[in-house]
Amino acid sequence: MFRNISYKMKTILKPLGCVVRGIDLKTENRPEIIKQIQEDVTEHRILIFKDQGIISGDRHVEISRWFGELESTFYKHKKSPHPDVFRVSNDENEGCTGDITMGVGRSGWHIDGTFQPAPFSYSLYHMESVPKEGHTLFIPLTELIQSLDKDTYNTWNQAWMVSDRRSSPIHPLIYSHPRTGKPVLCFHLGMTTEFIWNYKLPSESIASHEEYEELIDSIKSKINQDNGKFIYVHKWEPGDFIISDNLAVGHFAHSSTQAPRSKVGLRVLHRTTIKGTHPPKK
Repeated sequence: MFRNISYKMKTILKPLGCVVRGIDLKTENRPEIIKQIQEDVTEHRILIFKDQGIISGDRHVEISRWFGELESTFYKHKKSPHPDVFRVSNDENEGCTGDITMGVGRSGWHIDGTFQPAPFSYSLYHMESVPKEGHTLFIPLTELIQSLDKDTYNTWNQAWMVSDRRSSPIHPLIYSHPRTGKPVLCFHLGMTTEFIWNYKLPSESIASHEEYEELIDSIKSKINQDNGKFIYVHKWEPGDFIISDNLAVGHFAHSSTQAPRSKVGLRVLHRTTIKGTHPPKK
């Protein structure tokens, strides 16, 4: 799988994600290793770096810059270690909670940044304080689309989402990933105000409320098909650092991520996001 590189990788769940060991992100700066990591994120979509200890906010941002320009659009918290690091917690004194940010990943399956003209290209996560519970769920979008029957695919392929944030950009639900050319989804099941059928075509129309609900339910159903066979559930461990191809992977925070500190312990997650450079296009 690898080409003379100095870290080991183990596939943990087909078709999504790999665990990386044998590398220290706190000090790694070799150009050949950075290049390999960039390539491996594109190939595997999620890289899970184990045993990293605590990575500082400054270093988190340095690693993020391997993938492009950071774009920080989120709420700021006084305990964030860096202005570009989104600090999430189940304790409002320690980080942004669901009460402030509409669920911190709990509002529905999504990719990050659908409210932008170009959604974020990468998301990088580091769990600074690991609770007893609080999993993050990921799903590969290409395999999800490829699993659709013809009628369902045709319905999704005619749909465009309208974000309920900021300038309400309109994005195709299904489009081609800008780096791989593979089909992916631009979607946020909790922050889509409406769908438009056949946007900018003579047959363009706004989905009715019933059609909107049916499409949302269809996406949820397909994500959870066959007992969630495509879903990877990441159970955080101390020292975990994840680099995710945001455009290729949907994610969702388990309900336990907002369980009270008194019940599950303190949860502190740091996240950065990389500016998107390619608005979704058919």
